[in-house]
Amino acid sequence: MHRYLIALGSNVRHPRLGPPRRVLAALPGILAGAGLRVVAMAPLVESAPIGPSRRRYANGAMVVETGLEPPELLALLKRIERGMGRRRGGQRWGSRVLDLDIVLWSGGCWADPRLVVPHKAFRERAFVLGSAAAIAPAWRDPLSGLTLRHLQARLARA
Repeated sequence: MHRYLIALGSNVRHPRLGPPRRVLAALPGILAGAGLRVVAMAPLVESAPIGPSRRRYANGAMVVETGLEPPELLALLKRIERGMGRRRGGQRWGSRVLDLDIVLWSGGCWADPRLVVPHKAFRERAFVLGSAAAIAPAWRDPLSGLTLRHLQARLARA
């Protein structure tokens, strides 16, 4: 079994689930239904958008367990995003019903043309590090060797 830290985001209302916070609150059941074991979910936070979107985001993080390798998990997460109404393409960092990013993997590092783990920008995003450190403070970044708690503290000081 592999453990993954997944970053969650939403800033568009879902027709059935409602506002972004409710979209993210529904994720444990959705992911469990897709065969993932949800180990932990961070409290949800709000953040300003990155890029052109003007809508605030609901953000969070989850630790999940699965036998899937990183590319297989990425494909599953993309199917879930599409099932929730996310469209392929479009404007980078635009508004979206659901955004699921693989941030860390218990196997360390992964790189292929579609996926890089650890996520390239997670160390610079307070909304990711805060949520991640809340549920997995001792998880180490395989590149820096620092824990999520340490990375969060460094970002807060910057």
